[in-house]
Amino acid sequence: MTERSGQAGDATGGPAPTTPVCYRHPDRETYVRCTRCDRPICPECMRDASVGHQCPECVSEGRRSVRPARTAFGGGAAGRQGYVTKTLIALNVLVMILSIASAGSGTAVAGGGLGGLMGKSTPLTNWGAVLGYAPYTAFGELHGVAAGEWYRLVTAMFLHYGVVHLLLNMWALWVLGRTLEAVLGPLRFLALYLIAGLGGNVAVYLFSAPNSPAVGASTAIFGLFAAIFVIMRRLGRDTSAIVPILVINLIFTFTVPGISVAGHLGGLVVGALMALVLAYAPRTRRTAFQAAGGAILLVALLGLVLVRTAALTG
Repeated sequence: MTERSGQAGDATGGPAPTTPVCYRHPDRETYVRCTRCDRPICPECMRDASVGHQCPECVSEGRRSVRPARTAFGGGAAGRQGYVTKTLIALNVLVMILSIASAGSGTAVAGGGLGGLMGKSTPLTNWGAVLGYAPYTAFGELHGVAAGEWYRLVTAMFLHYGVVHLLLNMWALWVLGRTLEAVLGPLRFLALYLIAGLGGNVAVYLFSAPNSPAVGASTAIFGLFAAIFVIMRRLGRDTSAIVPILVINLIFTFTVPGISVAGHLGGLVVGALMALVLAYAPRTRRTAFQAAGGAILLVALLGLVLVRTAALTG
């Protein structure tokens, strides 16, 4: 340890006493020692510990050895802040603004009452909507997923026909997303959202008319409805309040004109499957199991797209 001599000796001629000095600041005397390494530390170097004080190096070493907090399903604790949910909402709002700008008029996407929930299409929704196979255009070109525009299966979940359409979906995302993100963690929640939304759009491609476009985050939202039911059951929590809301949304799906039944049901089923993968993965090698389950779902969805494309173009 680092120590400094005090007086040359005492009156009896005994050994000279020594005064400990801080190991980081040799010019500072101190009688306080780090409770982990026992080195002298001055007030500037002291770090409060559960017992006594520790030096900066021991504090840093202790932080490296502490495992980060995890959720019950292996996700990061950062999900409690809801950053992914907020980002998804901001992205949807931004795309709506761009959609209005592409139309050159707000009235094109204003929407109507419940019976006219969908506003009019815009150049942006025409570009990004799920579309199986559009009829020939004036330029003699076919459009849609079957024509190779696979990006539509993703872009459609961020586009909306009308501000009312957007607000309903964003309210549901705000309510469901924060709860699920806190329980699953940011990355797992994002994977759930995207795979559920993709599943709904694939269902639209499989079961809707080839020339019938569809957009909306509701494919992913219905996946979140199914997921919160599965997750809460896995945690042993009461789900009695979730079922009526889900039933109401299903009734809404089948009775309101202009809503994609295939998209909602597809998102519901795929969201439930992804939630089962996340919730019931074994604790040993949990992350690997969850990643593999998500990859299998993704490959299966892409396979269905290939089958449908072959049927439309064959």
